[in-house]
Amino acid sequence: MSKYFTRATGLLALLVIIWGVSWSIYKLALEYTPPILFAGTRSFFGGLLLALVLLPAWRKIRWRENWKAYMISALLNAVLFYGLQTAGLEYLPGGLFSVVVYFQPVLIGIFAWMWLGEKMTAFKIAGLLTGFLGILVISADSLTGDISIIGIVMALLAALSWALGVIYVKKVGRQVDSMWMVALQFIIGGAVLLAGGSVVESWSDITWNWPYWAGLLFGATFGVPIAFVIYFFLMNKGEASKVAAFTFLVPLVAVLTGTVFLDEPVTVTLAIGLVLIILSIYLVNRRPRHAEALVPEKKTE
Repeated sequence: MSKYFTRATGLLALLVIIWGVSWSIYKLALEYTPPILFAGTRSFFGGLLLALVLLPAWRKIRWRENWKAYMISALLNAVLFYGLQTAGLEYLPGGLFSVVVYFQPVLIGIFAWMWLGEKMTAFKIAGLLTGFLGILVISADSLTGDISIIGIVMALLAALSWALGVIYVKKVGRQVDSMWMVALQFIIGGAVLLAGGSVVESWSDITWNWPYWAGLLFGATFGVPIAFVIYFFLMNKGEASKVAAFTFLVPLVAVLTGTVFLDEPVTVTLAIGLVLIILSIYLVNRRPRHAEALVPEKKTE
């Protein structure tokens, strides 16, 4: 038990670092590449790299039985999440965008109750209200024209698609190999993004310099295959809401790296909103020892 706890803690720490620093890396790379093509390229090659590693176990794919699961997961976790995430970074600072996207653990608290049978407590309800307040505080700056409302909406939609994708992967986790799920969802989703990007964007707009290559290589190795294998492994081993609680650390890392390396400002509203969202995620995932659920467990069958 202690060995698993130690391993899980180490994996969570690695995941937080990878996702935290990725925002600044991608933000820098996006100055030299169209967003949809960049999302498609790193998704496709990240999935392909993992598939090559998994090739000896190709029989675990079971395409006839699982093709619908691969397609749905690709739509939610790659096409919508990565597409909205990458395009949205053009409208908002990386740290702020990550704060809004990481409202996702709050959404997971709702969806885990609805579809996975986890309890909805008074603390979770209070956390949801606090989270919505945090989003409103962060969005307040958009009234001055400093922050794009389009970027906020794209970040929220990215959070929604990601939360739905994670819950879906956990729900079908027993019938689909999680490693192949990661590989195929990003191969399929990456191909869709590349096709769409080729229509609405131009490959000639890519500047093949070191910031672009750094973003692409980081995304195709750490950002896509390694990070999502870790994430889905932890999700399948434990409760979705418990694992999601730890990812509130990602915006902190993102804000710090954005401030240090990209000279992005830390405003008062951003700081207040960040605190509220962190508090909301904590409350949503807090489990009182002796308290009963305020809302009964949902039946999953």
